[in-house]
Formats: sequence, C-alpha cells, structure tokens
Amino acid sequence: MGDRLLKITGIASVVFTIGTALHAFVIINEQTLQRMFELANAAPQPGFLTAFRIVGCVYVAGNAIGILALKGKPRTWLFWVVIAVNATQAAGVRMVPPEMWTAVLDEFGLVGTLPSLVTDGGALVLTLILVITAVARKSVWAQKKPARQHAERA
Repeated sequence: MGDRLLKITGIASVVFTIGTALHAFVIINEQTLQRMFELANAAPQPGFLTAFRIVGCVYVAGNAIGILALKGKPRTWLFWVVIAVNATQAAGVRMVPPEMWTAVLDEFGLVGTLPSLVTDGGALVLTLILVITAVARKSVWAQKKPARQHAERA
C-alpha cells in the first residue's frame, strides 16, 4: 500500500505542477485579470498579476517537491510537505473570487477552468487520501510498523 501511495502522490504532483504553471502563467494573464476586475466593479490593482504569479511559483515548487515521492522512499518530511502544499492548494477554489471563473470562461471557455479545477480539486482528494490512510494505518505513507512490539511479547 505504501509504494502505491507514493506512486499516486508522485504522479498527482506531476499533474499538479503542470496545472498550476498553466493556471498561473497562461490562463491568468493581463486580459483575464482585466476582465476579472471589470466583473468585480473594482479598479485594477498594480502588481496583482506579479503577486499572483509569485504565489503560483510557490505552488509549482511545492508540487514539484511532491514528485520526489516517485523515488519510492517514504520520507516523513516529504509526507508533511505534500500535505501542507495540497491542503492549502485545495482551498484555492474557495479563495479565488467568482469573477475570476467568469473571466476565465469568457477568455478560454470551459477548458480554461480545468487546470485550476484539476489541481485544486485533485489536491483536496490527495490530501484526504493521505490523511485518512495515515490515521487508519497510524503511520505516514501507510508504512508497516516494525514487528518489534510482537517480538517483545514473545
């Protein structure tokens, strides 16, 4: 189970890295940003796109770290990094103003929403899988506990 969980995490991290980069650098551009501000009846904020892309870079890097799971080594620190990145990325759907979704639909159609929906929705699913498995197995990456307790009883 642990090896499969690492592989799922690594593959999801590849998808999320690409999806986050697409969303931050292709989908959210000057035009979609301008449209978002128009829809919100708000004045454009200088530096907003730059700040948005910096946050995107943080998530691209965080998701890229998750790709290390493909090495098959169940490192505890990696588990917690993956949890932190994905749990906060999952909140993205709620954090983004609804005007952004409308602007993206106007500019790119339904296809434009996919990178964010896949990364944010997938991040939620991956987080739930990792947390539920860790709680059920009482260990990260669903690793088997050493048979030490059993040996001590004998």
